[in-house]
Amino acid sequence: MNLLPLLEATFGFSAFRENQEAVCQALTAGRDVLLVMPTGAGKSLCYQLPALARAAAGHGTTAVVVSPLIALMDDQAAKLAAAGLRVARIHSGLSRDDARQACRDYLEGRLQFLFIAPERLRVPGFPEMLARRTPALVAVDEAHCISGWGHDFRPDYRTLGESLPLLRPAPIIALTATATPVVQQDIVEQLGLADPALFIHGFRRDNLAIEVVELSKPRRNEFILKFLTPVAARPAIVYAPSRKAADGLALELGSRFSAAAYHAGLDSPIRESVQRAFLDGRLEVVVATIAFGMGIDKPNIRTVIHAALPGSVEAYYQEIGRAGRDGLPSRAVLLHSFADRRIHESFLVRDYPPVEDLDRVVRQLNAEFQAADALCDRLAMDPGTFSRAVEKLAAQGAAQLALDGGVRLTGLSTWHFGYQRQLAHRRAQLESMAAFAETAQCRMAALVRHFGDRAARLCGRCDFCAPLAAEARTFSEPTPGQQCDLRRILQTLAAGPRGIARLFDESSVGGDRRTFDVLLDGLARAGLVSLSSETFTNAEGRQVTWRKVVLTPEGRTASVSGPLGVLLPQSSAALAQKRTKVAASPEPVPAPAPSLAQTELEGRLRAWRKDEAAKAGKPAFFVLSDAVLRAVAAAAPGSISQLLTINGIGPRKADLYGAPICALCRGEQTI
Repeated sequence: MNLLPLLEATFGFSAFRENQEAVCQALTAGRDVLLVMPTGAGKSLCYQLPALARAAAGHGTTAVVVSPLIALMDDQAAKLAAAGLRVARIHSGLSRDDARQACRDYLEGRLQFLFIAPERLRVPGFPEMLARRTPALVAVDEAHCISGWGHDFRPDYRTLGESLPLLRPAPIIALTATATPVVQQDIVEQLGLADPALFIHGFRRDNLAIEVVELSKPRRNEFILKFLTPVAARPAIVYAPSRKAADGLALELGSRFSAAAYHAGLDSPIRESVQRAFLDGRLEVVVATIAFGMGIDKPNIRTVIHAALPGSVEAYYQEIGRAGRDGLPSRAVLLHSFADRRIHESFLVRDYPPVEDLDRVVRQLNAEFQAADALCDRLAMDPGTFSRAVEKLAAQGAAQLALDGGVRLTGLSTWHFGYQRQLAHRRAQLESMAAFAETAQCRMAALVRHFGDRAARLCGRCDFCAPLAAEARTFSEPTPGQQCDLRRILQTLAAGPRGIARLFDESSVGGDRRTFDVLLDGLARAGLVSLSSETFTNAEGRQVTWRKVVLTPEGRTASVSGPLGVLLPQSSAALAQKRTKVAASPEPVPAPAPSLAQTELEGRLRAWRKDEAAKAGKPAFFVLSDAVLRAVAAAAPGSISQLLTINGIGPRKADLYGAPICALCRGEQTI
């Protein structure tokens, strides 16, 4: 089926992005689909366009979209509504009357898209109501949430597979940006996808340079402030490990440039204000917890910094994917130390109560729903521990939660095994993240290998591949003493295979393990040794990760004679000096006065903006801020691609207003 006319007529695009068309064709033809595609690659269109095409062909009317985040749901619904499509939402942020009206509109066939939160499918009678009309298709967004091997998940997502058969024969598409091969298989099984077409695309980001810096926690705020001081490093997102840390760092950064915190502890209007200011270009840096980023549609983010070690490679990959969506060079910097790992281990102890606590809860449950508060009091258990125990039992299928907070026993007796496996998997995720941070390797190649690409090539951009181009660390040739230590390590390896612990003892490089690891990393960076992470299970049943070092053929030659070609990182003081020099550059030359043509274009844009704002019943800055409007007038973009290069213009603005703006810039009249 030729989908291009519908694509252009509805969404204004004359061509598909890479990989989109094959997904759309498969879903339009009625096949179930699993789509794993990076953040910002255009996943949403892959269910939106087929939904319209199937409805036009008489296969249902409405696409049912299950989404776990209200902000993401509202953002996608707003974009579709702006394109003239009929959309409704049902989630906890809307009134009961709004939800009932959405149901009526759905049953009467007046909707093209219905967005629902996953917990709605647990409301008695709601799945049956949806089944009274066969949907055009069903889309499950952020589908990794359904997997026991993905991120810690919501119990509501785990029950989706029980409701979806009612909506057949509608095809189902599961969409996510982060899923390892084992998670992909789990999604297929949990959702009951029938012979799905699998589209696993684009984990490699060729414009993203990744750097990893080991740095103690007290020094990180100063590092981040200096790193973001050059204008070219912004806009930026900084991910902080806690709400308190986000507030403190945002306050500190705000002394130098515009910055604000974003986390779940802030009131909703404040969060919305911060997000809008960042998208519009009025705010340069957001310091956020993981609550920020889902659905963020800002193409020109130049830097993403993690102020602490993330809990998993999957979460890390998704967060750095918010940088450089415009295809221009961008940078991701990860700050870490062993202390971060200890903090995550304490989180695991907190979030996964002992099996004995879960057993105590199970013994108090029966087949009837009981009030959770009364159960907690009867057990004399800490409310936080009780809540987490019930959540884990529900996730394993041993307990069922009612919307009013009631809990009952399901009778499943095998939950112990599943719970222990889930805890072991979370530990393995942390081990993988720590190994990524601690092992000298191409950063991008390591990431794409994690997601199943075994033929990963070196990226040529990260601090491993291109140390002299690194910005978070500076590298230099080793001192004469370090040259001797490096050669001693190579000669020790050449004498026979060695584990790192034995190699450290036998090479005797000053008795400092940290210095020894720096030397090993330098040898790996030069291609003289290869380092890999290996695991074994200890006597306590825990997986332990260790580094394996192997001498390469080049290293064997270098151990005998010849230059080593090794670069070693300098102290962070060198970075501070480097960034301070950049910050101390001369004051910028004032911009020239606008030309007559630019002034006239700005006047036409202001008149158009006033009309658009009046139509929407919104203030003028809701359409374009003054700063963005002046930037448009100065650049006078004649095409959408040129418009997207302007700071403050993202895909959403371009979708809504791109055509009339470009027409005005070309001197054409708009309707």
